[in-house]
Amino acid sequence: MPLADTLLRLASGRRLYLPKWTDQIMTEVNRNLVENFGLTDEQVAYRESEIRRHFPEAWVEGYEDLVSAMTNHPKDRHILAAAVRCNAEVIVTQNVKDFPRTSLEPYSITVMGPSTFLRNLYDLDPGVIASTLLRQAASINKPVEYVLERLSVNAPAFVSFFKATGAGREAGLGE
Repeated sequence: MPLADTLLRLASGRRLYLPKWTDQIMTEVNRNLVENFGLTDEQVAYRESEIRRHFPEAWVEGYEDLVSAMTNHPKDRHILAAAVRCNAEVIVTQNVKDFPRTSLEPYSITVMGPSTFLRNLYDLDPGVIASTLLRQAASINKPVEYVLERLSVNAPAFVSFFKATGAGREAGLGE
């Protein structure tokens, strides 16, 4: 959840990137939030309605006819098809192995894990990353160290990097 919160915060405001997803992806996420994180159906429905409200341009449609042409792992072909349909440059996932380079190259799409993606966003605008993490912590009444600790579960290399940067040290997070 902290990773999703961070990524959504970075997509709003300065719009360092534009997230893209489909109803099918959102259905999978919602199911995982209920099954693995104990959210209620009401909480999941509210979360999705807020995402739809804040990111109406993020929804990809009309990708279904491309799914059968994708050569990556069958369970993730819908993701690559949606990325192709919306001309995405990057797929961000922990599941990098299901998107081999040979499946992505014809579409000029790369795949990267959350740490690499966050590091790339940091390189674009370090101040926005630092201020976003500080605002995220303030919004849940926790110190930024707490947010980084939780974020380190899914983006450990980024958290280590961030703590070692000038922005991290200014926030009192030097290693």
